[in-house]
Amino acid sequence: MPDDSPDPKPPRTPNGENPPPKPPVRLPRGGAFSWVVIFGLVLMLLFLLNQSRTAANRISISDFDNYLANHAIRKIVVKEHSIVGELKEAPATSTNQSKLFECNYPFAAQNFEDVRKRVEKTDGAVKIEYQPENNLLFNMMISLIPWILVFAVGWFFVFRQLRQTGAGAGMLGNFGRSRHRITTKEHTHVTFADVAGVDEAKEEVAEIVEFLKNPKRFQRLGGRIPRGVLLIGEPGCGKTMLAKAIAGEADVPFFSISGSDFVEMFVGVGASRVRDLFKQAKENAPCIIFLDEIDAVGRRRGMGYNGGGHDEREQTLNAILVEMDGFDTSDQVIVIAATNRADVLDPALIRPGRFDRQVYVSLPDMKGRFEILKVHAKKVRIAPPVEPKLNRIARGTSMFSGADLAAIINEAALLGTMAGKDAIELDDLEEARDKVRWGRSRKSRQLDEQDRVLTAYHEAGHALVQALLKDADPLHKVSIIPRGQALGTTFSLPEKDRLAMSRKYIEAYLRVACAGRIAEELLGDDMNSGAAGDIQQATRLVRRMVSEWGMSERLGFINYGDDPSRTPSIFEGASRECSDETARIIDEEVKRIIDMAYADARRIVHENRDKVEAIAQALLKYETIDGDDVRKLMNGEALNKPTVADLIAAEQDRRRTERAAPLARPVERPPGGVGPMPEPA
Repeated sequence: MPDDSPDPKPPRTPNGENPPPKPPVRLPRGGAFSWVVIFGLVLMLLFLLNQSRTAANRISISDFDNYLANHAIRKIVVKEHSIVGELKEAPATSTNQSKLFECNYPFAAQNFEDVRKRVEKTDGAVKIEYQPENNLLFNMMISLIPWILVFAVGWFFVFRQLRQTGAGAGMLGNFGRSRHRITTKEHTHVTFADVAGVDEAKEEVAEIVEFLKNPKRFQRLGGRIPRGVLLIGEPGCGKTMLAKAIAGEADVPFFSISGSDFVEMFVGVGASRVRDLFKQAKENAPCIIFLDEIDAVGRRRGMGYNGGGHDEREQTLNAILVEMDGFDTSDQVIVIAATNRADVLDPALIRPGRFDRQVYVSLPDMKGRFEILKVHAKKVRIAPPVEPKLNRIARGTSMFSGADLAAIINEAALLGTMAGKDAIELDDLEEARDKVRWGRSRKSRQLDEQDRVLTAYHEAGHALVQALLKDADPLHKVSIIPRGQALGTTFSLPEKDRLAMSRKYIEAYLRVACAGRIAEELLGDDMNSGAAGDIQQATRLVRRMVSEWGMSERLGFINYGDDPSRTPSIFEGASRECSDETARIIDEEVKRIIDMAYADARRIVHENRDKVEAIAQALLKYETIDGDDVRKLMNGEALNKPTVADLIAAEQDRRRTERAAPLARPVERPPGGVGPMPEPA
């Protein structure tokens, strides 16, 4: 019966028109029949080649007479100047074991009657034929058939491969075609509502979309929309997400391409693709071009080893510069580019008139991180209340990018799934945060008891000083479970984002970093390499204090670091921006500040030795304690909570109970007294 159900209505564009029909899916032609034809041609080729290999044995007139006398010839063909025949059996002296023979007989065709009489006189059973001259051309064509087939098959496969790789006219015609992708709002599901944490950047790119939708509104006062917008930010901050949102919001074609797609092995292909991209964009204006990772082709010119303008990337950059602000420029084509290396871009690329608006997509602050977490939390199931959990994670993820926050939500969902939970809890989110920042916890790693004790005292020193100093970040938790490359970690929970670090905060951080090595000294005079990370971070921070931030009274308000605006040549060696005497003073100041912090941290640890002992013993027993537990231990209180061994034993008992529960359940019988029917196997 025919289906009388109404057909679903096709989607309509915002103008109310039906979208253009999709092109039918083209299936590859030929299929199995092509392979059958190819296989047949190969068999024919092998057969003809095998026939061509069977060469005739050349004999003399006397041998021909002997064959006739011995009745060994089956048939004879008389040609112009030779006699070709076939023997009944191949002769024993033949090298190729062929029955065919050829005898040189001058003027054989003219003396055909003499040859026939000679043959019939000796052996009347031999068949004799005459082959005129007009068959020579046919025989020559037969011998050329194998070679014609070889060239035909080669021609077929070569040009078929060229068609598949896009090489059209001239065999290299399509190498210069742009490899962009055209995206419409129906193809992407990302809008401005899905972008959070970068409100200012979102507002600036929203102006671009509004101009494309209503250009007369901006042209009323004579203004011109920026021709190019450059998105600058750290990796994972949402530059590509903003571009996807623009494609989802705009009602215009969206051409997207990566910077590396312009460069090929052939010289001049990149510039040709740039011209083809802008040509198609102008034909579809108004539209948007998105160049992702533009630093792949937009680097400063003259930095190559050749130092000239014949580099392929420089040719591509020159084409982009001309297309964006040349003689043939269209205001209806807006170029949006993204990069995280704005310092290496060519100055001509970022001048007004080309990329005359630079949008900085910075790392989100605490409010932005909370909004980003809310966007990604809509895709998973989190146990209520949700916002307090996300707010706590947002506080503890300072300097995290949007990609890192998305990874936290995803990792928390995976952890909750592996634990068999119905919803994500706070401990899953915190474990996911620690996993993204420091790596996966390696609980199965067996440490030597001496290393375990040293790690406990090391982390106890960090935790004690961080809890006592008011200028340091609040203590969150301490763990001696190996995570990543670290054998133990001390986690802090900042109360706010630090856009600028004060001297008091840096000095408190230095004392916390030194406290780990000092706490190890309580066990004896031995040292180990566990404090290598603390030493490296403290040294790097103090050197920036002295040489860049002007926090040294001896050196004053002067920057002795590298000049970010100076671009050294590749032929220059390592250099510095200060004299040898100033470098010596910088080293002395770095050592003085670190020695002062080390002495102060030693005083704090030795004055609170009993508290360090209590924290270290609690770490050896519980492996992980939070900030509230540390504060209880410092006040002399005892911790009453299950250890790791107790938790493992309780989990094993719960699993044994669940396995035994179905066996202990009574069987309910129906009123008739007959038990339940057995289930089929």
